[in-house]
Amino acid sequence: MVEIYSYGDFVEGLLAAGFALGGSNAESIYTLVPWDWREQPPYDPPVRWHTGDPETDPWEWRMRVLTERDDIAYGKVFFKKSGYITRAWYPYFLAARRQGRTLFEAYEEGQVSREAKRVYEALLAADSLPAHELKRRAGFSSQEKAPFERALTELQMRLYITVCGRQQKRSQTGEGYGWPSAAFCTAERFWGCGLFREADALSPREAEEAIARQVYRLNPEAPPKKVQKFIRG
Repeated sequence: MVEIYSYGDFVEGLLAAGFALGGSNAESIYTLVPWDWREQPPYDPPVRWHTGDPETDPWEWRMRVLTERDDIAYGKVFFKKSGYITRAWYPYFLAARRQGRTLFEAYEEGQVSREAKRVYEALLAADSLPAHELKRRAGFSSQEKAPFERALTELQMRLYITVCGRQQKRSQTGEGYGWPSAAFCTAERFWGCGLFREADALSPREAEEAIARQVYRLNPEAPPKKVQKFIRG
């Protein structure tokens, strides 16, 4: 077990692992902080969930990596739950999940929902958008929270979009108010074209095999079926 005592330890461990679940539940794969706020840690770290301390609260780290670094992505990428993927491993997941298809190609093949396409098209017209504004621009009503959330998760799982920060709602005078919501952008905008050229050079099979090898390095007891679901989304 990698012992995590601070944000710096977390980043170091994540870069070495390449990917990890975002919460305390490892889903039989791998997480760097395998306890939540209700559980006794397996060692005695200062790390505690939901304290608001940016050095020792894992909940704060998900946004710190986005604002302070350019080599870690965060979003709902594993089992429809939050997770991290480093730049070094993102091309492998792209090759395994997108297999070189644009969203519109995947949509024509029936692999992407109409709701997800609406969200993606709205996001393409902007550099990035907070969830509340993205929902409005994609034409979802206040009663359509569930289909909008499903579309967001679908797009993140297929690595077409990713979280790129957070943003408050704005009043007519431009003042921020309320709790900030996650902001999203396309994966292409987040990473740039170079990473996608790396993904295009990988076959889906070799990408899956490389990820599987790394999973078993991190967790030799990972169940094979879970590993396949982890890789393919």
